[in-house]
Amino acid sequence: MAQDFLLKLVQQRLDDFCDDKRSELVEISEELEPIIDYTKSLLAGGKRFRALFCFWAWAGYQDSEVDPRNLKLDDPIIGIAAALEMFHAAALVHDDLIDQSDTRRGETAVHKKFENLHKTHKFAGSAERFGVAGSILVGDLMLSWSSELFGDALLHFHDEVIEKACREEFGKMRFEVMAGQYLDVLEENAAPTRQPGEAVARANKVMLYKTAKYSLEAPLLIGSALGGGGKNQRLGLSAFGIPLGLAFQLRDDLLGVFGDPAVTGKPAGDDLREGKRTVLIGLTLESIPTPVARTFEELLTSGAIDQEQLSFMLETIEESGALAKTERLILEHSKKSIEALASLEISNQGRKELAYLADAVINRSK
Repeated sequence: MAQDFLLKLVQQRLDDFCDDKRSELVEISEELEPIIDYTKSLLAGGKRFRALFCFWAWAGYQDSEVDPRNLKLDDPIIGIAAALEMFHAAALVHDDLIDQSDTRRGETAVHKKFENLHKTHKFAGSAERFGVAGSILVGDLMLSWSSELFGDALLHFHDEVIEKACREEFGKMRFEVMAGQYLDVLEENAAPTRQPGEAVARANKVMLYKTAKYSLEAPLLIGSALGGGGKNQRLGLSAFGIPLGLAFQLRDDLLGVFGDPAVTGKPAGDDLREGKRTVLIGLTLESIPTPVARTFEELLTSGAIDQEQLSFMLETIEESGALAKTERLILEHSKKSIEALASLEISNQGRKELAYLADAVINRSK
């Protein structure tokens, strides 16, 4: 399949880059090798939505249909797609640490891998602090490497206007996702001091900046900029990408609470144990009686929920109507996104492939 060839190229670019970095790290010290081992492990999986949305937005502004099988490893779009995946992986490392999530895609999270390394070798000091330090440094390195991949991709691109637009969109993405991440952390800690009626609006803002813009809008805009799409085309892509990104995150919120651990790679109810302040939780809290809300809030902030308490929370969410409301919101955002795609100035191939990806986002199970 042509798209499989594209993803193999992106993976090959990431693998080659990591192999180069392994040589550089080992030259300093062989004890640095776990850094690249954990990086490569994380980069080997995932849905690759960011790379795919970026690629098809780029392809949508080419003069003729694009066959991914005609691409080469050193084509700028491959390097940029790889840079987006590296950036995403860096964000996951930091996100798992912030949320104290022990698993990622069914495997041990990076901070836990460093913690286990400490325990295996019987190092002195705190294994937990070692894990924290290691994952911060790996995440930081991967952020730096994403910029290096991005810069390398544009190194021989001889159009200053296009290059400037790409760099601006990439820079804006990095800025906005960090702002959204802080708002997320803030909300998890400050939510109990807020008015219950503010919860949904605050969760929506976090969702917009932490996920919707970074996961879908930014890759679309970067791909379009590289393909020569103008400002009006990028505005149209925002109208498509933002509501789709909101639907993406709302689906993620449902999976984080009700998803099958065997499919999601995360423990059941993981988002509740992490105290995440999602739209789903906001809708729940504003719809239940005050005494029940108080109990729900206490469990959400406790950081430790047993199976009986988890069952109570899941039942409360369903009975409050929040689950059904969230499903309706996903449909509303999805409809808005598909309508924007229909009126977008883009090639037929680009529209078709983006529609296929939108369906995969909306109806995913993990």
